[in-house]
Amino acid sequence: MTLEYITNYIDKKIYKNEKLVTVTFYELRIKEDLSKEDTLIFLKMSKQRLVNLGYTIYETGERYTFDGKEKLVRSNVFYVAVK
Repeated sequence: MTLEYITNYIDKKIYKNEKLVTVTFYELRIKEDLSKEDTLIFLKMSKQRLVNLGYTIYETGERYTFDGKEKLVRSNVFYVAVK
């Protein structure tokens, strides 16, 4: 797990949708095959990067508003970042 890996991963997510970034359990633990420890490091570092870029982070179970609709961060989603 490197800072470059985290930066590239988040940059790809932002490129797909710069207003809403979603990071799920499936993406990290299954597709990317990250260990529990690497997942925790990824989450900490990626959230800090997104906050530095002006995003607000909403974690599992929290409610947020996007496009005028209130939504809930589902249990299989680590976090949603809204700009």
